[in-house]
Amino acid sequence: MHVRDLTQFLAELAENNNRAWFVMNKPRYDILRAEFLELVTELIAGIAKFDPAVAGCNPKKALFRVNRDLRFARDKSPYKTHFAASITASGLKKPSQGGGPAYYFHINADGVLLVAGGEYLPPPHRLRAIRQQVVEDAAGFGKLLKNRKLLQGFGGLQEEDKLVRPPKGFDIDSPHIEAIKLKSFIVWKESDIRKNIPADLKKELLANFRDAYPLVAWLRQVPLA
Repeated sequence: MHVRDLTQFLAELAENNNRAWFVMNKPRYDILRAEFLELVTELIAGIAKFDPAVAGCNPKKALFRVNRDLRFARDKSPYKTHFAASITASGLKKPSQGGGPAYYFHINADGVLLVAGGEYLPPPHRLRAIRQQVVEDAAGFGKLLKNRKLLQGFGGLQEEDKLVRPPKGFDIDSPHIEAIKLKSFIVWKESDIRKNIPADLKKELLANFRDAYPLVAWLRQVPLA
């Protein structure tokens, strides 16, 4: 994966987010997309060595489309300014689909690499099931929160959009009530790869995903609806 070429393309796309520019630069996009697909294919094979459940994930379906959904968007820019992929055991990559935990990463126009593992804003029925699992497996969840690799790799669960009060059906005395207030059960980290291009991007991503595996494995205890 030619990271420098990708970030340069995305930066130019951010400045020229229109169909005419994209059509003119489509050959560049096609090459970068093919390289990104190859990377995701290799990542699935690498992840499957410690998490066999993802072995059947289709790499083409793991990639997100570059075209934005403009149906309800105020911003009518036609293209996303990042390349992203979500690797799951279910094959469903969008959180709204409730496809379970994912290994996710993207590279954006600012040269930021985001690596994540878990479930981001799962749909209401799925979120409630995860919260209930926290209560029912309080000991196991407590062990997860103390997992050394998870903490060293990501620093713990993200608390973005955390509720102020316990959600309906849970009281202040519920085990791990602070975690139950979360809307996402996910870890992530960001790095600027324009300043420090990884010597081996695949190796770095696999190391991060391996650190996130304990969370992914725990979330898989929650049956998919």
